[in-house]
Amino acid sequence: MEPVLAIGLMSGTSLDGIDAALLRTDGEAAVKPLAFVTRPYSPEERAILQAAAEQALTMAMPAWHPAIRAAELLLDQSHAAIVGALLAEAGVAAGDVAVIGCHGQTIAHRPDRGWTWQIGEGAALAEATGIAVVDRLRVADVAAGGQGAPLLPVYHRALCAALPKPVAMLNLGGVGNLTWIGEGDALIAFDTGPANGLVNSWVEAHGGAAFDAEGALAASGQVHISVLDAMLDNPWFDLPPPKSLDRHDFTIQPAIGLSPADGAATLTRFTAETVALGLRLLPAPPRRLIAVGGGRHNPTLMRMIGAACGLPPEPIEALGSNGDATEAEGFAYMAVRSLRGLPISFPGTTGAPRSLAGGTLHRPPASVRVA
Repeated sequence: MEPVLAIGLMSGTSLDGIDAALLRTDGEAAVKPLAFVTRPYSPEERAILQAAAEQALTMAMPAWHPAIRAAELLLDQSHAAIVGALLAEAGVAAGDVAVIGCHGQTIAHRPDRGWTWQIGEGAALAEATGIAVVDRLRVADVAAGGQGAPLLPVYHRALCAALPKPVAMLNLGGVGNLTWIGEGDALIAFDTGPANGLVNSWVEAHGGAAFDAEGALAASGQVHISVLDAMLDNPWFDLPPPKSLDRHDFTIQPAIGLSPADGAATLTRFTAETVALGLRLLPAPPRRLIAVGGGRHNPTLMRMIGAACGLPPEPIEALGSNGDATEAEGFAYMAVRSLRGLPISFPGTTGAPRSLAGGTLHRPPASVRVA
């Protein structure tokens, strides 16, 4: 297959905003990023999405609720708007784009109960843009008994194709995850624990900021070892991969009572130590640890990870890539793989029983289809 233009949309569990990337790819070795835009959420929008997640986590199964519908309408409008902004930025016509890979917003991830829930309607986006949309990229994996996460490893493998193996890619979003790529393109991947999620919640609760900019608050505090040890004393960290987490499986509760600076320092160190625990589960130490996601902008977190792991993480910019765009690019890449019937999840990445294709294709109505 010749490479095609594809758009990827990602709204992460950090609730910082929507990312959109334009990629030319064949879903295999050909990968050429072309454009990237991001749209931050306002505090009011974050509150709407947070309310939807809080409601979803109370449910035994996904069900309609006004708070969730409000969040979905917000996402549908935001997705369509950012696609338009990306096309304008790239100077590309909608008719030249083969597909949009739309991750949506995860409001609950419950593979132990047989479901995962990403809101944002692919059919609505296809109608609004006139471009085919692939969404529900995690659902088939969970239905087959997989964890449904992480999904980015197949794209990480493409990005690391030229690097000496083994190599590992560390995604520092709301939740952290590792991708290990060995000889022969062997893949192992799993969530390591909270990445930015707990620290973001902490600073929001102690001053209203959305995140600890430059890790400055954590850098000014002291780590409370007793709190850290109590948080690390969790059998989940000893489970072998593959394994995955919901953003809300860990909370800031153990740090309550610490000063804002000490709490930020302790929670940041907790993230670093969970990465080190994750590395110990790999079949061989990676030669390099490549960092993507928002956490790579936090020098305090990056320094703590290097100290905990004995291997300094390198921002993916060292490979000539834009680490802010990696997740969105990955969903563009997976959308093309979905169109081709190629697998996007694997036994070593999600615990699926076999390599699985995924995603639901929504074609725009003929009346709005872009020629």
